[in-house]
Amino acid sequence: MHDRTQSPPASNERYDKQVLFRGIGPEGQRALGDATVAIMGLGALGTVIADTLCRAGVGTLRLIDRDFVELSNLQRQTLFTEADAQERLPKVVAAARRLAEINSTITIEPLIRDLHAGNALEILQGADLVLDGTDNLETRLLVNDACLELGIPWVYGAALGAQGNAMTIIPGETPCLRCLIADVPPPGVMPTCDSEGVLAPLTGIIGSWEAAEALRLLTGQPPRQGVLLADVWHGDMRIVELDRRADCPACGGTYDYLTGERTTFTTSMCGRNAVQISPAEERQISLDVLETRLARAGDVANNGFLLTFAVDETELIVFPTGRAIVKGTTDEAVARSLYARYVGT
Repeated sequence: MHDRTQSPPASNERYDKQVLFRGIGPEGQRALGDATVAIMGLGALGTVIADTLCRAGVGTLRLIDRDFVELSNLQRQTLFTEADAQERLPKVVAAARRLAEINSTITIEPLIRDLHAGNALEILQGADLVLDGTDNLETRLLVNDACLELGIPWVYGAALGAQGNAMTIIPGETPCLRCLIADVPPPGVMPTCDSEGVLAPLTGIIGSWEAAEALRLLTGQPPRQGVLLADVWHGDMRIVELDRRADCPACGGTYDYLTGERTTFTTSMCGRNAVQISPAEERQISLDVLETRLARAGDVANNGFLLTFAVDETELIVFPTGRAIVKGTTDEAVARSLYARYVGT
């Protein structure tokens, strides 16, 4: 942890231009300095958010991520360097180091944690706001449940290819994420960044939108209503209205992802250096469609009964029910990450 109490006081001129902005002013700046923001995921969106809020003087940034820096991250994940990738530093460690160099007067809490139903409340407890930098829908729906249970506002954001969206969620007031997306689609249906790619200008826009919304909320401004839809390739950006669903289970207090009833189950396979991943619901998926998607990302083989995909030093074996075996690791967090990146949840 980097503790601002051990650092020199902020220069009076550090936030001058921000304080001059009427929407913030001196009182708003003090509110930012007193705030704790949890950033869930330190990838393309999370690094943009963390960098912006660090420079804005948000008092405590809680950084949460389970992954390490890779060379392929550098195209869009703005806090990392080639040295970080060579050292395979955990993302939150590399980000915390960089942020401490940018602003030594704030507190940075790097947590190398895999968020799941068993620890989500503990990790997010005490935050004034949660910002979404995750890379899979299941984790987002878990964050949605946890924030509703804790009564913490949060901002959803997602980016894929050239298209992204964002949405602010205030528990008990606005629609929640399950009003927008009822459930996780079957495995293999949703495209991912590792199969479709993503443009850095898009992640910059969505991450900046989330950071701007954070500044608004933390200084007492009302949330922006609706869902932002952005397409940076075709130059389209608009906000569409969204109503709360009368039958939304999360808005009604049923937290299926937080209780673990709808989350992916993993188990380490004894003696096999492998982890089995079982979706909450087994549903038939098209191995042919998944093969077409994954062919762009690595070596893939499909015999009609199972699909095998080799990536780095691991191998994903996917069955038609969505169940998978990840060979080459016994770390369940690593296996879930690979499954989310290439199969999709």
